Amino acid sequence: MKTRFLSLIVSLIASATGLAADKRPNILLILSDDHSMPHLGVYGDVNCQRFNITPKLDEMAAEGMRLKRAYTAAPQCAPSRISIFAGRSPVGLSTTRFAQPARADTVLFTDVLREGGYWVGLDGRHQHLDGRGRDLDHVSEALVEMGMREEAFERRFDHFVRGASTKGKALANVGDLVGSVLDEIPVGKPFFLYFGFNQPHRKWGDDYDGIDPAKLVLPPDWPDIPETRLDYAKYLAEVRDLDTGIGLVNDVLKKRGLMENTLVIFMGDNGEALLRGKGTLATRGTHVPLIVRWPGKVKAGSVSDALVSGVDLSATIIDVAGLNAASGMTGVSFIDELQGKPFRGRDYVFAERGWHFGPITQTDGFDLSRSITTDRYLYLYNAIPERRYSPVDMGKNPVWIAMQQLHEQGELSALHERLYFHLPRPIFELYDLEKDPFQLKNLAGTKAIEAIETELRVEMDKWMIRESDFLPLPSHVHQQENR
Repeated sequence: MKTRFLSLIVSLIASATGLAADKRPNILLILSDDHSMPHLGVYGDVNCQRFNITPKLDEMAAEGMRLKRAYTAAPQCAPSRISIFAGRSPVGLSTTRFAQPARADTVLFTDVLREGGYWVGLDGRHQHLDGRGRDLDHVSEALVEMGMREEAFERRFDHFVRGASTKGKALANVGDLVGSVLDEIPVGKPFFLYFGFNQPHRKWGDDYDGIDPAKLVLPPDWPDIPETRLDYAKYLAEVRDLDTGIGLVNDVLKKRGLMENTLVIFMGDNGEALLRGKGTLATRGTHVPLIVRWPGKVKAGSVSDALVSGVDLSATIIDVAGLNAASGMTGVSFIDELQGKPFRGRDYVFAERGWHFGPITQTDGFDLSRSITTDRYLYLYNAIPERRYSPVDMGKNPVWIAMQQLHEQGELSALHERLYFHLPRPIFELYDLEKDPFQLKNLAGTKAIEAIETELRVEMDKWMIRESDFLPLPSHVHQQENR
C-alpha cells in the first residue's frame, strides 16, 4: 500500500512540474540464442508439443502475433545481432567477420529512441555490439581507439551490461534481474530494454528429464543414430529452460502493471547449433521464431506469413515509438502487418555467412556464402565450395564424431553422405521450400526452374551491389562456369 501511495505522489509531482508520463509504449526485445524455427509448440513442432517444451512462449503467441517467415541476416550471433540494432545487413556494415563491431559512427535504433526521449538499456546475454566479451589485448586496444568498445557504448545507453548469464542457477534469478533494471527507469519515461537469454546455446547440461530421446521425431536430413537423439533431447531441455525464463519475465511485467503498455518482441538471434543449422544458410541457420505481443494493438492469436528480416526490427521499433529511421537504415517496418493493416512487405530476404571461430579450411570456421529467400524458394551461393562442411560448435561433439566414423566406414546413407561429406559443394543451390522444406533436392541448373533461378540470381546481384559486397557477383561466376 505504501509503495502504491508513493508512486501516486511521484506521478502527481511529475504532472505538476510539466513532466507528465509519456504515453508511448514501452518496448522489450527478448532474444534467444541459437534457436531455430520451428522449436516452439505453437509453430507445430511435434517434439515441443509432445513434451510440453514451450508453454509460456505458446501463451505469448496466443496473446499476440506469431510470424511464420522471419529470418535473421546471418546464421551467427554477432553479425545477426548487430544487423538488428543497426537496421542494416552485416555486409553493408562491414561486420561479416565474427564479433567485428560496427563502426563508431553507425547509428543504432537505440540511439534514435534515446534521442527521442526513451530510456534505453541492455542486459542479459552479451549483445556483441562492441565485439567479443574477451579478445586479444591489441585487438581490444584498437577497438577502444576507434570508439568501438564498451566504454564508448556505455555513453550511448542508460543501462549497459555486457553479459549477465541466464544459464544454470542464474535462470531462477532472471525475474529479479529484470526487476532491478526496471527500477532504474525514471517515473513516467517510456523505456526500451533488450534482454538476452543464453539458452539454448551450447554448452548444454545433462538434465533432459521428461524428454525421451527414443520418442523424438527427427528431420530426414539428420542421421538417426543414438548420439543425434541424445543431443537433440538436451537441446530441447535448453529450450524448455528458455521458456521458464520467459515466464519469469512475464511475471515481472504483470506484477508491475506493465503488460498493457509494453510491446514485447521475442526472436531467435540465429539458427540452432545442430546439423545444417547455425553457421549455414540452410533454413535452420536463419529461419527463427518471432512473436510480438502488444495489447490493444496486435490482435491476439494472429498469424503472419509476411517475409521479415532481422534488419526490419529497427524500423518497426522506431515506427512504434513515433520516430523517424536514421539515414542508411534499410529495414522495412512491419507495424502495419502487426496492426492488421494492408502491408506490402518484402519479396526477398537476404543473409550472409562470413568468418566464425574455427579452422579456415572448413565451414565451421570460414565460409563465404549468400542467400536469398522468397515466399517459396531458397537460393544459395557458395563462393568457396571446396570448404569441407563441419557443424558450428560441434567439431568435437559425439554426434559429429559418430557421423565421421560412419562416413569413414562407408556406413552412412547416400543422402547423408551427399549432404555432409560430398566435395566440392555446389556453388549454387536452389530449393522449393513448399515441396522440399528440408532442402534435400538441389534444383539449381535444371531447365524446368531456370527462369526462377535467373530471377533470384539477378536479385542477389543487385543486393550485393547495394551492400557493397566484396564477393564476386553470382552472375559473373555463373557465366564463367557455363563457358
